[in-house]
Amino acid sequence: MKKILYTTMLACSALWIACAEKSKQPVETVSFTEENVTFAQAQIGNEIEVIEASGKFMNPVTLKTDSTVYYCDYTDWRSGFFPGSVWYLYELSGDTTLLSLAGKYTAAIEEAKKLTWHHDVGFMINCSFGNGWRIAGIPGYKEVMIEAARSLSTRFREKPGTIQSWDVTRGWQSERGWECPVIIDNMMNLELLFEATKLSGDSTFYHIAVSHADRTLKEHFRPDGSCYHVIDYSLTDGTVRHRQTAQGYADESTWSRGQAWAIYGFTVCYRETNNKKYLDQALKTFHFMKTHPRMPEDLIPYWDMDAPNIPNEPRDASSASCIASALYEISTMDVPDASSYKTYADSIMASLASPAYRAALGTNGHFLLMHSVGSIPHGSEIDVPLNYADYYFLEALKRKRDTEESTR
Repeated sequence: MKKILYTTMLACSALWIACAEKSKQPVETVSFTEENVTFAQAQIGNEIEVIEASGKFMNPVTLKTDSTVYYCDYTDWRSGFFPGSVWYLYELSGDTTLLSLAGKYTAAIEEAKKLTWHHDVGFMINCSFGNGWRIAGIPGYKEVMIEAARSLSTRFREKPGTIQSWDVTRGWQSERGWECPVIIDNMMNLELLFEATKLSGDSTFYHIAVSHADRTLKEHFRPDGSCYHVIDYSLTDGTVRHRQTAQGYADESTWSRGQAWAIYGFTVCYRETNNKKYLDQALKTFHFMKTHPRMPEDLIPYWDMDAPNIPNEPRDASSASCIASALYEISTMDVPDASSYKTYADSIMASLASPAYRAALGTNGHFLLMHSVGSIPHGSEIDVPLNYADYYFLEALKRKRDTEESTR
C-alpha cells in the first residue's frame, strides 16, 4: 500500500511540475498581420459573394451618399485597386480560391491598357496586372503592361519633360486655365514605366520616368519638404505657369494625400534608379508630415493639414495607409535608423486596424477601412471608404510581414 501511495505521489508531483513548466511558456497568439488578414478574408469575401452573385464583375470603389456601393467601369482611375487587393489577399492568405478570382477581376479591366486620355493607367494596370505578373507570372500579363506603358508614354510632353496628367479640353479641368497640368499623384504611375523597361528591354520608358521625376523634384516641392498638388507647365517653352491645388484646401496648403503620393513615388524612384536624391526627397517630405504640429496623436492625417477647422476636419485613412506602405519599404533601405520607419509604420497600422478606422465585419459596404476623403473641394467622397485605402493597407500588411520574416 505504501508503495502504491508513493508511486501516486510521484506521478502527481511530476504532473504538477509539468503543468507549472507549461504555464511558464508563452501562450501562442495570433499576430497582428494574421488577425487583419483573417478579417480581410471575411470582409472582402462578403463583397466577392455579392459580385459573384451578380453574374458579372462589379468593381467596388466607395459608398454613395445613400450608403450603397459605387461600382466603376474599367476607365475609372481606381479600377485596378480592387483586383489588386484580391491579389494581395491571395498572397497574404494562401487561399487558392482567390487566385482564379483575382485573375478574372484583372482580366475584366484589360482594356484600360489602351487609355491615353489620362495618366492613371499606371495605377490601373500596375496594381492589377503588375501584381498578377509578380505573384503568378500569368502569360499575357507582360504584354498588357508593356502596352499600357506605351499608352502612358503618349502623354509625355517634351518641353516640360513631364507626363501630362489631365486633358484640359473638357470637364472642370477646362475651367482652370491650365495648359499642361501635372499632379503629384502622377509619381505613382512611374512604377509601370520602370517595370515596362525591365519587361521589354526598351529604355524609353525608363528615361520618361526619370525625366518626369526630375522635373517634379525641381518644381513641386517647397523648402520645408511639402509639395504642391498641381504644377501647370507651358507646352511652348516648358516654364511653370501656375502652382495650385485641385483637391487640397488651398494652393499653399498641405493636401495630405499629395504628401503620401510624394513619399511613396520617390521611394519607388530610388528603388528603381538607386539615385539617392529621390530617397532624400521622400524622407524630407515624410519628416515634414511626421513633425507637423497638427499631426494627430493616432498618426492618421487630416485630409489637409491646413484645413481651417482642425481638429474638427475629416481624417484621411488613404493617406495614412499609403505612407505606411512606403515606410515599410524605406525601413529595408540603407538609411540611418532604418528601424524607426518601421516603428512609425507599425503605429499607423495599429491605428488603422483599431475600431476607430477598421470597419466592423459586414458593415461599411464590405470595405476594410472607414474615414477617407476623395475631394472636399468637389464635394466628393467625404469621410467614406475608398478602395485605394484598402489596397495600400493590404500592401502595407504584406510588406510588414515580409520585413518581420526577414529579420527572424
